[in-house]
Amino acid sequence: MRLLLLLLVFTTPAFAQYSGPAVDTCLAYARREAPNAKDVVFERDQNLQIERYTRKLGTQFVSSILRGNGAVVLDGSPGAELSFVCLLADDKRAVYFEWLARPNAPALPQCTRDPGLKTKGCLEHLLLVAELDLTQVSALRFQESRERADAAGNENSVIAFRKANDEWRQYREAECARRREHAPKGVAPEDYQLACTLELTRRRALDMR
Repeated sequence: MRLLLLLLVFTTPAFAQYSGPAVDTCLAYARREAPNAKDVVFERDQNLQIERYTRKLGTQFVSSILRGNGAVVLDGSPGAELSFVCLLADDKRAVYFEWLARPNAPALPQCTRDPGLKTKGCLEHLLLVAELDLTQVSALRFQESRERADAAGNENSVIAFRKANDEWRQYREAECARRREHAPKGVAPEDYQLACTLELTRRRALDMR
């Protein structure tokens, strides 16, 4: 049932940003589902969209499906940046809510939604975790390159791997230095640069899997 539901949700066309009463209905439902969270928030941006569904899923009538991005804010810890899907019988009654992974979520909000967190220390901790993750997946890809090189009787695969890895790190350094110069008002440039480094490191690990 859940697989069918997700298939239906993520094969629907895009709709305009939504700001009606269903947002508060789904947000209240999500907060009830996370009683230990400090807060639950929805991003009120272009990704917050609704589809008028008006048919049944199994025996449950569903009038609309609300989708978007949000976060579960934890007390004294980095928040969880996620996507969500919410099914509604009508704009005042939610019948189903599910958080979904959001692999390319921005890093800075994780460390700024809870005012009690020190942004730089939080970002540094998350970057350490991301670097360890990247190191593990890189080791696997390097081993594959080593095996291909041994089978081919030359070092081409290993040389290509090391070249790609070195050039990616040069790109990450240059790109995040560039972004530092465009830090939004109210955000420390060093924090903006650190968040960029974290995001690109996470993305690299995903790309290498």
